[in-house]
Amino acid sequence: MDLKRRMQECDEFFRLPELAHLVPQRRRAALEQLEQTGGYLQTAEEILIGAKLAWRNHARCVGRKHWRSLKLLDARRVRSARDLAEVCWQHLQMATNGGAIQSMITVGPPRQPDGREFHIINSQLIRYAGYRNGDGTVIGDAANIRLTEFATELGWRGAGTPFDILPLLISTPDEPIQWFDIPPELAREVELEHPEFDWFAELGLRWHALPAVSNMNLEVGGMTYPLAPFNGWYLGAEIGARNLSDTNRYNMLPLIAEMMCLDTGSERNLWRDQALVELNRAVLYSFRRAGVYIVDHHTVAKQFCDHVKREEAEGRACPTDWTWINPPISSGLTPTFHRYYDPPDLDIRPNFVRRDFSGDGGI
Repeated sequence: MDLKRRMQECDEFFRLPELAHLVPQRRRAALEQLEQTGGYLQTAEEILIGAKLAWRNHARCVGRKHWRSLKLLDARRVRSARDLAEVCWQHLQMATNGGAIQSMITVGPPRQPDGREFHIINSQLIRYAGYRNGDGTVIGDAANIRLTEFATELGWRGAGTPFDILPLLISTPDEPIQWFDIPPELAREVELEHPEFDWFAELGLRWHALPAVSNMNLEVGGMTYPLAPFNGWYLGAEIGARNLSDTNRYNMLPLIAEMMCLDTGSERNLWRDQALVELNRAVLYSFRRAGVYIVDHHTVAKQFCDHVKREEAEGRACPTDWTWINPPISSGLTPTFHRYYDPPDLDIRPNFVRRDFSGDGGI
């Protein structure tokens, strides 16, 4: 991002109503420092406000009704990969919160004027390994094969089970890439069972409690924070209708259909749909039984429509990517499906922006 664009974003940021309580000199001082040095020191308050607004502005998030609830863990002074890993463990503990998930963001050092940066290579703080077999089959999460192979090249060794938790890989300007095993007590998982099918628990399915995204930059007021893992809580369909169902992930629907004794000879039998519903029932039931907060797609869709109405009442646009805010199951039964939205604004700031992974071998 060129300096002119960053100066413009800085100026616009300090003119936002949410920062109207700051003295005018603060905006001028930030602009002057940014122009002279290529960066400036934001206060924790400014970062937290910016992160909340980034959540509110992010067109692909259906959970934006709760944008005001975000909490900040300020890690900008940390300089080593090991210390950054310790901060991430703190994030996991605080955000998981015994199952009463709370939305959090951890912000590390900003991108330096020379382009060097601190960042996490994993797409989320907690991810399952994927192992490619010689016959083309995969054990574990096929989406993470390349990351698993990369971690293995660095010296990590997994047990080879379908749900091995990958280490956290951290890149810093002055160290080789470091990997750190996530403490088991911080990676809370939910073993999946079904409210009616006793055989379901024997499938050995599970999922982690916290969806902490770690592959996006936080861009606030002309500053970029490449290390900025953040989380809300899971939408049940993310796990049941995508992670465990997609053919390029765990692809569990054929096995579940077989266990349900469904006729899979024809797509017209809708056996996939039946299996999908029961898998999603199992996810919601298991999380609830384990005391871990999760939301269903009907509830979150209504919450998002309420959020859009509130934003309209405040005179604000609500940029929305229709293809992302509708659930991957029973979309037509949710209120988000049957309306239009403000088109996505890819240039709106503050925002979370997908990071370019070219420096990490395309992982």
